Amino acid sequence: METAAAPTLDTIIWIGTAISLLGLLGLIYCIVRVSRAKRGGMADEELRAELRRVVPLNLGALFLSVIGLMVVIVGIFLT
Repeated sequence: METAAAPTLDTIIWIGTAISLLGLLGLIYCIVRVSRAKRGGMADEELRAELRRVVPLNLGALFLSVIGLMVVIVGIFLT
């Protein structure tokens, strides 16, 4: 028998999924940005500077993806 809390927990799972997808899109953006920089024929120092700018974005996207997956797992455990 389902309880009244089940739709709320399903919502938590879907919110976690959306957060994970945002993180995944951020990771894809970082990959595209770095690959364009490598193909752009930049000097070594310019390429290193671009990579330094992308690393915080990459870590933030990874963090967002992990948090989203944690929300999904918590929602599944509570269901």
